[in-house]
Amino acid sequence: MKQNFMVLLCGVIFGIGLSLSQMINPNKVLDFLDISGNWDPSLLFVMIGALAVTLVSFKWVLKRPVPLLAERFHVSNNASVDKPLLLGAAIFGIGWGMSGYCPGPAVGSLGLLSMEALFMVASIYTGFFAYNWLLARK
Repeated sequence: MKQNFMVLLCGVIFGIGLSLSQMINPNKVLDFLDISGNWDPSLLFVMIGALAVTLVSFKWVLKRPVPLLAERFHVSNNASVDKPLLLGAAIFGIGWGMSGYCPGPAVGSLGLLSMEALFMVASIYTGFFAYNWLLARK
């Protein structure tokens, strides 16, 4: 119960942060990505702030033997840059640039009852299922 409450609390805080920074506004994101046109650098500060918090907190948190509310840390040991990683990053970037939605903000935008966000989240899950289906066929 305590773990579920903490997950809910973290999700609410994350959603508030996405809303305040306007990361759930696809036009704001597209203006950030349009470096040769009407470039809006404000989301760069959001990303720098998030990176700074992550760099400081990860070093502190990972010094613990186990997390507070889990049995182990779920951190990838894979440090290699391979073809699937690069291909996935490229597809992610193309989708982000075309839609203005990153997966987290797309889910957050569902709270605004946005049909655009609903189609985006449905498309993301369709991609998950299609990839897993293709992977299972190999």
